Amino acid sequence: MTAQILLIDEDAAERRSMKAAIEAHGHAVHVADTAQAGVDLFRRHAEQIGVVVLDVTSADGLNPSVIPMLAEINAGVPVIVCTTEGATETALNAVRAGAFDFLVKPIAQERLIGAIESALKIHRTSLQGRTPRRARSGSVSFSDVVAASAAMSRVVELGRRAAQSMIPVMLEGEAGVGKELVARAIHAASDRSSRPFVSVNCNAITPAQIEDVLFGSETQMGKVAEAEGGTLFIEEISELPPVGQMRLLEVVQSGEVHRSGQAKPLKANVRLVLATNKDLIEEVKAGRFREDLYYRVNVFPITIAALRRRKEDIPHLIRAFVERFSLEQRLPRTLQVESSALALLTSFDWPGNTRQLENAIFRAVVLAEGTSLKESDFPQIAAQVTSHRGATVGSEAQAPVYEPSPIAKVQAALAERAASFSGGQSAPSTGFNGSASGNVIVSTDEAGNVRKLAEIEEELIRFALKFYRGQMSQVARKLGIGRSTLYRKLKDYGIDPDDPQKDAA
Repeated sequence: MTAQILLIDEDAAERRSMKAAIEAHGHAVHVADTAQAGVDLFRRHAEQIGVVVLDVTSADGLNPSVIPMLAEINAGVPVIVCTTEGATETALNAVRAGAFDFLVKPIAQERLIGAIESALKIHRTSLQGRTPRRARSGSVSFSDVVAASAAMSRVVELGRRAAQSMIPVMLEGEAGVGKELVARAIHAASDRSSRPFVSVNCNAITPAQIEDVLFGSETQMGKVAEAEGGTLFIEEISELPPVGQMRLLEVVQSGEVHRSGQAKPLKANVRLVLATNKDLIEEVKAGRFREDLYYRVNVFPITIAALRRRKEDIPHLIRAFVERFSLEQRLPRTLQVESSALALLTSFDWPGNTRQLENAIFRAVVLAEGTSLKESDFPQIAAQVTSHRGATVGSEAQAPVYEPSPIAKVQAALAERAASFSGGQSAPSTGFNGSASGNVIVSTDEAGNVRKLAEIEEELIRFALKFYRGQMSQVARKLGIGRSTLYRKLKDYGIDPDDPQKDAA
């Protein structure tokens, strides 16, 4: 069946090559040579285009707003990103932003067409009213939040408390962890549940448009006015431009909103729930976020842990998604999940968090041919997990696209180390501070006793500093802590923050 494909690629030769391959398969191709031109073209033909193929190998890398902007126009159209080999962060950012698939250049024609055909099947399903993500409504409650882990149980507990007051709530966590679901649950449990829940993503709107979108103008009502009496959920609040921050501060302080072109302010009766995937206090220190606004809106912070840090939730999420999508696909019965597939999905780190898991399950259910989901129904995940197991530690040139975190490496090393010792044998000391060579950190001392947590933490930080060549932002992100926390720990362990590699392992 002929479909319309939007191809966005700055390289003219690559455009011609991929365009010819797609057209040879019977599809029509729209082409754009820049991201902005592609977004404009997509806006004009959003109802006709079935798949977007987006190249992200420009000198500037992936513009973080491109995929959200495409989703804002038509969320049902899958986006396939193309990247170069070794572009780890670019691929991760694309997945976190909601990309359906990614291809590594040079791209085989069969791989390109296969990805497009799978994406088209997903798109045709969405046209029938069954989208990859549930169309959430105000009826969402805390019972919809999977909370098998202690971390998510705490989120639910704090969310219920927050719902009983009117103070602003700040939801912190990586992209895709489920911040909107928690925000909707807070709204549904509050006294404002019968009033509107209005969401806006600062990353999906250009800086020039965001003021009118949020606060309104002569021709536009604005999200603040739409949420009157209800809840306004602002995603990626760190991306709000300075002028927008100033105007939001006015809303918080005075309870009034000024529309562009109108002299008289309007009353603003809204409850604010905000979300960020950045460390806002670091944004304040860097001068990118107003300190006075920070202290006004960061009144009740709730941190939602990344999915890799609450793996107890994964099997429950898998079953919930399979049940929902089986129902949406009108299958005669809910698909089963074989134990091997469950083990595979649980072992993966899910850099795109719950959103990525949800989309992976949706894709597998739509494309499933049997009565159960097998390991073979998740080929991309299996390839990444396999590449992890076979990767050479410390060789960045051979690192897979999805690189395991240092903590995961240490856990694996400790498990391997434990298996090699028996009968209280002491571990050989062949490296730094009692650690073995490579990236192995020994869990027992020479007397056979378990070592202190602080000692192991110090070694892990020193190892990370060496592994990531002193790149502090990357070290903090990979260790799962904030930069301020990392700097405090460097001070505690006598590591010079101005020359961290000098003290690295």
